[in-house]
Amino acid sequence: MSSPTVIDEEYDIIIAGGGTAACVIAGRLAAADGSLRVLLLEAGPTTYNDPAHTQSLRCLSHIAPGSRTVRAHISQPSAALGGRTTTVACGQCLGGGGSVNFMAYVRPSASDYDDWETVYRNPGWGSKDLIPFLKKIETYQVPGGGPTHGTDGPLAVSLSGFFTDLAEQFLQVARTLDPDRAQKPDDADLNDLETINVYARWPKWINDETGTRSDVPHNMIYPLKYTRPNLHFLTGVHVKHITFDDENHATGVAYTLNPLFYPDGPGDTRTVRGTKLVLVSAGAFGSPAILERSGIGAKDVLERVGVKQRVDLPGVGENYQDHNNFDHKYFAADEAQSLDAILRNMEGGIDAAATEFGKTKKEISTQGALDAGIKWRPKPSELEELGPEFQEYWDSHFANAPDKPVLRIGMFSGLFENLTAVPPRKYFTLAIYTEYPLARGHVHIMHADDVSAPVDFVPGFFESKADVKPLTWGYKFAREIARRMPHFRGEPPVLHPPFAPGGPASIIAHAEGPIPFDAPRIVYSEEDERVLEAFAAANVGTAYHSLGTCAMKPREQGGVVDPRLNVYGVRGLKVADLSIPPSNVSANTYGTALVIGEKAAAIIAEELGIKGVV
Repeated sequence: MSSPTVIDEEYDIIIAGGGTAACVIAGRLAAADGSLRVLLLEAGPTTYNDPAHTQSLRCLSHIAPGSRTVRAHISQPSAALGGRTTTVACGQCLGGGGSVNFMAYVRPSASDYDDWETVYRNPGWGSKDLIPFLKKIETYQVPGGGPTHGTDGPLAVSLSGFFTDLAEQFLQVARTLDPDRAQKPDDADLNDLETINVYARWPKWINDETGTRSDVPHNMIYPLKYTRPNLHFLTGVHVKHITFDDENHATGVAYTLNPLFYPDGPGDTRTVRGTKLVLVSAGAFGSPAILERSGIGAKDVLERVGVKQRVDLPGVGENYQDHNNFDHKYFAADEAQSLDAILRNMEGGIDAAATEFGKTKKEISTQGALDAGIKWRPKPSELEELGPEFQEYWDSHFANAPDKPVLRIGMFSGLFENLTAVPPRKYFTLAIYTEYPLARGHVHIMHADDVSAPVDFVPGFFESKADVKPLTWGYKFAREIARRMPHFRGEPPVLHPPFAPGGPASIIAHAEGPIPFDAPRIVYSEEDERVLEAFAAANVGTAYHSLGTCAMKPREQGGVVDPRLNVYGVRGLKVADLSIPPSNVSANTYGTALVIGEKAAAIIAEELGIKGVV
């Protein structure tokens, strides 16, 4: 970037943050009322027609070292993880996570949204209220879509053009090995907000007609550039804090240029006024940080960094949640259809994929990495194996909600991460994450003014014993599937637990093919279980699904915003993004970010008297 776009001194609405929800809100409001002046401020770059954002498989480039489209946050050392830190990345570009993610289309369970309404006292946020917004945002291109899916929204959903043989083998083996979960038809809709315990292909936010990522900026922001001059967006700028008048009414924001994109730019702080509304939409990390730098938060947090408290709101930055992810990898046959050449750019793999991209809309370059899987809920016999700590959690959270799964098990046709730990060849990965981890974490600022400073971040991984056994059980179960897949060629020893050699659980370092399908399942000894739990603690990490840090719930319960998204204790200030969910969802969180954006746009439009948004 050479220099920032010149912006006006004043707008009707200022949106601090340019992620998924922010772009939906800006796009809907600006399109509905051409006289409404809207400004969107984003810390990262624009993504316009950039192949890294439009070509499906380029999604993997954004988590590579040195990426400028995500921001990495390093946690405090965790005793539960053996003293190690963890790193969680979040999108930092126009469109946020929706412009860099793996495009998996996964909806939550209806009871997840119903909990927001009933448990956390947020009228208007139940599943019956949000399903219309889920439908509004999408054009569902998957055959057989049911009544919960949309047909004319701005974002396309498809199965994408290519389905690997590894993913097909995963489904075939899983359905045969686990017949109790294979009784529903192949075309069962895993995203009707009810169906669980079905092995199936996962749809993706990919347009079946073009093979491209279906993101918000390219479908709701960039098209308005010439038709709606009332919408301005400024990229490469950090919002430092909110400005207020003497009556605690938000009047605008202070911002500075991001030196990552403007290394020679001035380091001064600039301000812009918002006459009708200031909306914070900077994500689970960015939104609480902006509030805290503005003096809104817990007294001890603000005093520690020298920020004068404006509003005592101790829930800011608390309630951090993420899905706890535990991957395990396997050697695949040389003839397998994997993404490894692209992942490692072997023999020009990325360039070759880019060249073939879009020729038929069916080539491997148009698929989105995560191919198939299951939302897994235990049978009674399996529940006993998850341990007494989880049983207590089950009784309080799952038993009376039959649509809630415990795990997601997913298939990735290649080596996901750990690229330097093993030699180049073909692999496949089985990814497991807990849908509703019990433990909570936090994220707080550690500097009053420096927007690039590290944060005090505790993700909470494995800080509850109830979160451990489901993941280790998932490893054992998914391992049985992997070993029976025809393309199975062994288990990389450095990427699996160091089970005792020669024992029933020992690693198969090299294999000529799968184990016999009728081979007995592995019986793990107490020592094997200990080794597995230690390995899980050393490897569990993020699913890139951070949420909850400006929770929408009553103030006395640690809430930060009310059901109309107003920040408690001030006026003219709202928050709308993945920081507001008070509790987790059994899904990749992109879809929930979209529905939050749609709901927020409807709320704002109603309050401002704007027609054509609801």
